Amino acid sequence: MVSAILGIWLAQRYLDNVFFIGHFFVFPSNQEAFSRFLDSLVFVGAVLGFLNSFVKPILNKIALPLRFLTLNLFSLVIAMFLVWLVDIFFPTLIIKGLKALFLTTAIILLLNIVLSTFFSSARRKGPVEKD
Repeated sequence: MVSAILGIWLAQRYLDNVFFIGHFFVFPSNQEAFSRFLDSLVFVGAVLGFLNSFVKPILNKIALPLRFLTLNLFSLVIAMFLVWLVDIFFPTLIIKGLKALFLTTAIILLLNIVLSTFFSSARRKGPVEKD
């Protein structure tokens, strides 16, 4: 989820055809603030993180023959499809063109790899014990 939020933010910041016109984060205290929260970058990234965590493994299992034939490159198509779905459902996120969609997906996937590697190495080390 963190990689999705950070990836969308980096993509809209550095790519030409990616725009996010909502708020970064709004704490929902009333009805109007809740509506703005649903258009916030944190919520959009959370939805993308949810799709990547729960829907993507199901799609990967369904598309296993295609992933096998394409040497797992079809996983990139699945990831691009999920980013495209988020782009469709949230009007505050605008991704124009296939190149921008590909680069946004690549940024999110690279951040996911980096963050998962960082947290798994931190988990392996464990807490420092004092003698």
